Amino acid sequence: MTADATTLMQQEWKEAGRRLEADRGDRARYERLLAQVDVVLEELRKNVGHTYTLADLAVAYRDAESWARVAVADRASSSGWPRDLALVVAAAFHAYERGAVDYQR
Repeated sequence: MTADATTLMQQEWKEAGRRLEADRGDRARYERLLAQVDVVLEELRKNVGHTYTLADLAVAYRDAESWARVAVADRASSSGWPRDLALVVAAAFHAYERGAVDYQR
């Protein structure tokens, strides 16, 4: 994974985090999305572990929608959840990237 590709993914993750926070006004929707983000974060911990780099996350992101779809469907589905899956996955990666050993603010 190139540094440029990782940077682009990080921008996508940041935007998803911003979009997620923009939904705070709709409390029910926001709480559903947060529950789905939590499920994806739990899966990230299993798949990526606790010690990882941004490049490791970028590699995991390429296949994340497939495993996240299964996890959210099983543990946090709600009406219309598939249309929010890309947002949920990217927002989870945005939250998780801060734990990368090479993360710089």
